[in-house]
Amino acid sequence: MIKGLLRFVVAIIFILSGFVKAVDLVGFSFKMEEYFSPTVFKMPFFEKFALLFSIIVVVLELLLGCMLLLKLKLKFTLSALIALCVFFGFLTFYSAYFNVVTDCGCFGDAIKFTPWQSFIKDIVLLLALIVLFLLYRKDFRKKDTYSYGEKKESNKIQYILLAVFSLVMIGIGTYGIVYEPVIDFRDYKIGTDLKAEKEKINKNPSEYKTYYSLKNEKTGEVLKVNQDDYIKETKYWAEGSPWKIEEGKNESVLIKEGYKSEIVKFKIEDPTGMDVTEEIINAPKAILVFSYHPKEVSPELLKQVEAKVKAQKANVVYGVSTEPNTFRTIKNMMMDGTAIKTIARSNPFVLVLENGKIIDKQPAKEYIK
Repeated sequence: MIKGLLRFVVAIIFILSGFVKAVDLVGFSFKMEEYFSPTVFKMPFFEKFALLFSIIVVVLELLLGCMLLLKLKLKFTLSALIALCVFFGFLTFYSAYFNVVTDCGCFGDAIKFTPWQSFIKDIVLLLALIVLFLLYRKDFRKKDTYSYGEKKESNKIQYILLAVFSLVMIGIGTYGIVYEPVIDFRDYKIGTDLKAEKEKINKNPSEYKTYYSLKNEKTGEVLKVNQDDYIKETKYWAEGSPWKIEEGKNESVLIKEGYKSEIVKFKIEDPTGMDVTEEIINAPKAILVFSYHPKEVSPELLKQVEAKVKAQKANVVYGVSTEPNTFRTIKNMMMDGTAIKTIARSNPFVLVLENGKIIDKQPAKEYIK
């Protein structure tokens, strides 16, 4: 009874984790790109394969989770899941210890974990899998090897269920890659009122405090001092003081967590640096064309989408990208590439707002049809 319940719980966790990522494989691939980036594992040459790696990880989670639920090939399934957990545990520990990837994307945009929470989750799952392996070791059949051998007739229904489950997940994942996620867990889903979200953020902002790393040039002693104490204690900054701030070692620590929303990153500027966000969210109708990799977009596609958005007679029509000269016939605006990826899953992408409320969003290829 206990081992059956534990097996069910662990299997469901892996299936749910895989499902929320399968729904938005492109979004998960952005997270993989972070791990491959020069600031984390220094393997930028793998960034172009991020989507492929994302598909592999999600397939493993879903397939092995379903096999565990259906009690298929238990020895192989539990061994593979333990290996997968060790791999995830390494990634989340690295992220947490070095503070390089602030959200591992374990449950996509559905549930946000801090790096340390993700690591603890992986350790708990690993321990649960080891316990399951020990509990089921007497049930392992001799033919339940690490390879897929002949299927037992008694397992026919389980294999049919596994095949049906796999086909459904393939359909959901493919739809998310070609179009948009079947279920949108992002803060930028249709119906979101950006203006209202901005107001909530402004009313309840997160508060941070800076901690300076100070080194005594005479004794070599190093101290962490918060910004308030630094200002109060003249010994740290008075003329002739041996204490000097160590460049690049200061920390910004969250003191009070305010209203959490990805909308906090919705900031659009013109090429001169002037903020046009308020103009956009207050316009009766605004159409924005986003591109996070403008050099990868064909000029013909851009020409078609620009012509289509201009014909809509919106109050505001802007092209938003990471380069100031991406668009030819509509005004160019700038936005951080990571922030654009939070909004757009395809490149380019069209977002339609009415008084700051998202009423439509589509990949540009679909929008021009």
